[in-house]
Amino acid sequence: MHALSTRRSIARRGLVAVASLAAALSLVGCSTNPTTGRSQYDSLSPEQEIALGNQAAPELTAEYGGEVTDPNLRGYVSQVAQRMVPYTEGDAPSLPWEFVLLDSDVINAFALPGGKVFMSRGLAARMTNEAQLASVLGHEIGHVTARHVNDRITRSNVVTGILTVGVSVLGTASDSGLLNAATQQIVGAGGQGYLLKFNRDQEHEADELGVRYMVRAGYDPLGAVQVQQILKAASDGPRPPEIMSTHPLPESRITNLQNHINDEYAFTKNNAEYQLYADRFKQVFLSRVSVLPPPADAEFTTLAVSEWCAHCASQ
Repeated sequence: MHALSTRRSIARRGLVAVASLAAALSLVGCSTNPTTGRSQYDSLSPEQEIALGNQAAPELTAEYGGEVTDPNLRGYVSQVAQRMVPYTEGDAPSLPWEFVLLDSDVINAFALPGGKVFMSRGLAARMTNEAQLASVLGHEIGHVTARHVNDRITRSNVVTGILTVGVSVLGTASDSGLLNAATQQIVGAGGQGYLLKFNRDQEHEADELGVRYMVRAGYDPLGAVQVQQILKAASDGPRPPEIMSTHPLPESRITNLQNHINDEYAFTKNNAEYQLYADRFKQVFLSRVSVLPPPADAEFTTLAVSEWCAHCASQ
């Protein structure tokens, strides 16, 4: 009888915990995302998403060596991205979008909620046309508009049973606590923390959203496939690109993108309205980035590669 009573007690406590979590999530509310058409728990309000991006952005920028100093390069990257912003859904065009070109040799790109998008000089310099640049920026814009960080927070709450969602709706100090905790999950790992490690479905969704936005802005979606080919080639080197720690293998993304483009965007093939803009990219971007001083983290990157190779040789 005692064992049966204990099991019933545990079961009751479990039901109470589940009910409490459900109640906390219900307090947050649910909305339909105009980008994906899916219903989402609003673990973060739009204001909290913007605040999280603002809070994490300066530290992340510093971790990657700061911004590229050339204002023309920074302006060009922002201009390409801003061509796609008006084609985002719902209230997304009115977000305080900011596009940062990091002065880093590391091959990486990532986005913070609320409209902060980052791309490394090391990744951009490996590109050969503007459509490739638009593809990566569009992909990161897609993470923002699909609210993937919000989903990661919701799922982490469900998995761990930590009712930070319920606490966050109480306001003031609890809002600050949630944002501080979320920031540490991002900044603490150089943009590679839990909240920015999206799952495979989210990455493929961001790929498809990136294609959606770049096509709407007049870019040839072939650029999206070419970016994955660049990443595939880079991943065959002595040290996989940092972006590989948060993204699926390029091979699966290439297949998914090719199928998606053939299905949804076949009309862009051999269509003069959709261009790669290789000459413009070479003249405006590559010609200037090639004469910049080495990135601030170049020495660190070289050392890290050497240490990684030595580590592999010892295994």
